[in-house]
Amino acid sequence: MSWRIKRVSAGAMLVTVCAAVLAASAGGSSAGERLAYAAATQQKAVYVAVGATTRAPIGWLEFCVEYNPECKTKPEAPRDIVLTPKVWSDMVQVNDWVNDNIKPITDVEHWGVVERWNYPDDGYGDCEDYVLLKRRMLMQAGWPRQALLITVVRDKKGDGHAVLTVKTDRGEFILDNQTTEVLPWNDTGYHFVKRQSQSDPNTWVSLGEPVVAPPVVSAR
Repeated sequence: MSWRIKRVSAGAMLVTVCAAVLAASAGGSSAGERLAYAAATQQKAVYVAVGATTRAPIGWLEFCVEYNPECKTKPEAPRDIVLTPKVWSDMVQVNDWVNDNIKPITDVEHWGVVERWNYPDDGYGDCEDYVLLKRRMLMQAGWPRQALLITVVRDKKGDGHAVLTVKTDRGEFILDNQTTEVLPWNDTGYHFVKRQSQSDPNTWVSLGEPVVAPPVVSAR
């Protein structure tokens, strides 16, 4: 998978990251990716327990004011990604590309406010901005929104952090700007707090202990 950046004007200058060409050859993934994929598919699929509806993060609510059309969605049936070697490779490449090309900066340094969720169109952002871009790139590549869930966690230091959960038929995997590895959610060492509902991104649900269960729907 390769990615192209182009600048477009829509009232203000934005950076739109578009999916270009998906590698079709079987040799597109590296040896490391193939080993990681093999390890991921050999594990028993474990899913985080989903609890009651909870309050959406203020950053998401404010994001939906600024990017209102993106949040005008209708509830849809949950869908999970079928974890093939190509899906794994694409997921790893998106995670690497965004982590390599976006420079970390706090919202206070960037915007002068404590919390703001935004696309890192200027090449800078904090954890939520990395997540938003990864989610957008995968959706532009045809992945279902219902399998790409913005997730709030407590990291290993106990600090608030945001990651992208990719829900597959082989478990839930985490795209994270704090590591180059794509890990099963239960291998991250994080405490999972809440995330978007699969059926409606504007509904957020609390998260609890792991459960071993099949995904709701297989797709793709």
